[in-house]
Amino acid sequence: MALGERLGRALQAGDVIALFGDLGAGKTTLTKGIAVGLGLAADIHSPTFTLIHEHPGAVPLYHVDLYRLSKEEEIETLGLDEYIYGDGVTIIEWADRMKELLPPDRLDIELRMKGDTERELSFETDSERMIAVVEGLGK
Repeated sequence: MALGERLGRALQAGDVIALFGDLGAGKTTLTKGIAVGLGLAADIHSPTFTLIHEHPGAVPLYHVDLYRLSKEEEIETLGLDEYIYGDGVTIIEWADRMKELLPPDRLDIELRMKGDTERELSFETDSERMIAVVEGLGK
């Protein structure tokens, strides 16, 4: 969660974080940390059934979970553009379900389990700003 907090402190309105990983890999836990870094409460739960949770704040957090959706047509009906190009930070769990629809300047984070308590994260982005954000996480 500490890494998520550091990441959250560096994010700004309009940023999109795409999360990839198996069930239990830590996507929601990372999102909780990001929320705390944004100055929000850590009371974050995966919106598996509601699909989108909005968390108001100085910089709102839009938490999207696409686990239950499998077709791009289903995803396109959600109106995610309003969030992705809105005034908050958008985090998308199970982003592989809409990879072709994601904005190019996003930050992709893949989470992999290493044992019961350890996780390995890899970051990928084409955005110069997001590269700087990731490089700043180690400081």
